[in-house]
Amino acid sequence: MKKISLLLAIVAGIVFLSGCRNEKTDKDNWSTIQSEKKIIIGLDDTFVPMGFRDKEGKLTGFDIDLARAVFREYDIKVVFQPIDWSMKEFELNNGTIDLIWNGYTKTAERAKKVQFSKPYMQNEQVLITTKKSGITSFAQMKDKILGAQNGSSGYDAFIKQPKILKDIVKNQDAVLYDSFNEALIDLKSGRIDGLLMDKVYAGYYLKQKNELDQFNMIKGDYQSEDFVVGARKKDKELVKKINEGIAELEKTGEFQQISDKWFGEDVTPVQK
Repeated sequence: MKKISLLLAIVAGIVFLSGCRNEKTDKDNWSTIQSEKKIIIGLDDTFVPMGFRDKEGKLTGFDIDLARAVFREYDIKVVFQPIDWSMKEFELNNGTIDLIWNGYTKTAERAKKVQFSKPYMQNEQVLITTKKSGITSFAQMKDKILGAQNGSSGYDAFIKQPKILKDIVKNQDAVLYDSFNEALIDLKSGRIDGLLMDKVYAGYYLKQKNELDQFNMIKGDYQSEDFVVGARKKDKELVKKINEGIAELEKTGEFQQISDKWFGEDVTPVQK
């Protein structure tokens, strides 16, 4: 009898919690967010330079600054909630967080579960070479040694789109490194001739090292990725406000200031 009572209590609790969640997930929450003056953003707090913890353990990054700037326009406080990145859409749609904002790439698969803001940034794979090498194009990598980071989206693109670079470099493969720092040391020393790298990370890293002027960052034909904010399907007004907020920051120049702080350049996307 006690087991049955306990089971009924657990079921009742689940039903109650589900009902609480549905209040948030089954409607547009902009008016509630406005009245509470608080919004919860989910992120992976290890993604340099979009959202990560500095040496003192404080959250910082391009997306952190951008999100705060957008919601400052509406007098709304941003609360950042570190989450398991593999569970991000689940955490969004069950009401644990209100937005996904952390170098979140727009894909057809994600569009089935999430509503996207307009793209606020584009990411792409670039070829990095030293200025002294004289290599300023992908074609000049013919029979040259290429480096890439192990497990990176750059190496994945290299394998999946072989005609762009794989078919022409030495051994039709890349030397793989566990870190960008290791690869950069070999690039500087001439042990490799070029390095395929995520532009977002490469730009930030070289800026931090004050070495942007020592390298070429060459764009190829790899497909670019759009970074967007992810919201629940019902939160149409919230997404509208985010789009308007980012547009206002672009108009005032604050978006460009945040961009330059983290990347040393303006990453405002060309509107399609």
